[in-house]
Amino acid sequence: MMKMVEIAMPTNLHIKPTLTFNPSASISTWNLRKKPRETTKRKLGAVFASISSSHDTIGEELWPRSELCGSNKEKRASKKRVFFLDVNPLCYAGSTPSLHSFAHWISLFFSQVSLTDPVIAVLDGDGGSEHRRQLLPSYKAHRRKFSRKSSAPQKYPVERSHVVMDVLTKCNVPVVKIEGHEADDVVATLAGQVLQNRHKVVIASPDKDFKQLISEDVQIVLPIAELNRWSFYTLKHYISQYNCDPCSDLSFRCIMGDEVDGVPGIQNVAPGFGRKTALKLLKKHGSLQNLLDAAAVRTVGKKYAQDALTKHSDYLRRNYEILALRSDVDVQLKEEWLVERDRCNDSIILSNFFKLLEQSKRPTYQSGSHSKID
Repeated sequence: MMKMVEIAMPTNLHIKPTLTFNPSASISTWNLRKKPRETTKRKLGAVFASISSSHDTIGEELWPRSELCGSNKEKRASKKRVFFLDVNPLCYAGSTPSLHSFAHWISLFFSQVSLTDPVIAVLDGDGGSEHRRQLLPSYKAHRRKFSRKSSAPQKYPVERSHVVMDVLTKCNVPVVKIEGHEADDVVATLAGQVLQNRHKVVIASPDKDFKQLISEDVQIVLPIAELNRWSFYTLKHYISQYNCDPCSDLSFRCIMGDEVDGVPGIQNVAPGFGRKTALKLLKKHGSLQNLLDAAAVRTVGKKYAQDALTKHSDYLRRNYEILALRSDVDVQLKEEWLVERDRCNDSIILSNFFKLLEQSKRPTYQSGSHSKID
């Protein structure tokens, strides 16, 4: 059965501003290049801990965007950066769908992070979670679907996702949405193609699933609500936080589970098997597959760990199939997606979008006005 591929392309129109866009009028902004104060360092540890798990900590302050991980900075600094915007998580305030949240974060993203670098936006395709839900019905079962119509139908006669796509394309950002595939898998596939073109990849998302992709040429930039800013998360941050290689990240999460996505960890069936045990075994064996293979033929740890790995190996393999990002989605990177982004429309498009959102809060309005974002 053929899958529907929906790609919204920018129009590259130059729209003469009629409004002055001032993000500070509605949202406070931070200078990304400012060095955090000591109090900020402590906050960042708590923020990153909440992103990964309630027990994880990070010992370093966030670095400015100009500082790259690794030793050969000059060589990597010369590479073009291509941003992937994971749209769906930005469209929520907590667990509630919110166009205001989307407007807030993309205004900061365009003005402070991506600037003129290429940006490719990706949305979840319809039915994208079905394969994983067949394996585990609890997978993302608690999430309310964002693409349902807004609570103000007169203001938004189309689905929310279409409103989001309209804003992004008018800001000269191509939008990719593929039926039957989650955005994470599409990003992983396209990111691999970008790396083959010898560019750097930066994934803009709060989703910890992308940590399994981190390398010298793949970074994440996270929206940090407590600081009201985007912050970069690099290979050095990862090693400082976990004291292991990112290639073990997926295996670690398969063992510990993912509460946010509804994926239970091994502690649900083997209560004594905790985070320290998982990290110790993975540092020794490298991956979940190596660990399970070893446990099948010899003792790899204490009795409770040995029993858990042998009795619940299928449980862990199922978690692996659910949490592993796919890189084989049928989508091809287009050359025009890699050109410098024209920012000329940002001010007027985002100003009108904020104005439309503010008007939607009012109890009364003129019939028929602002039915479309300009």
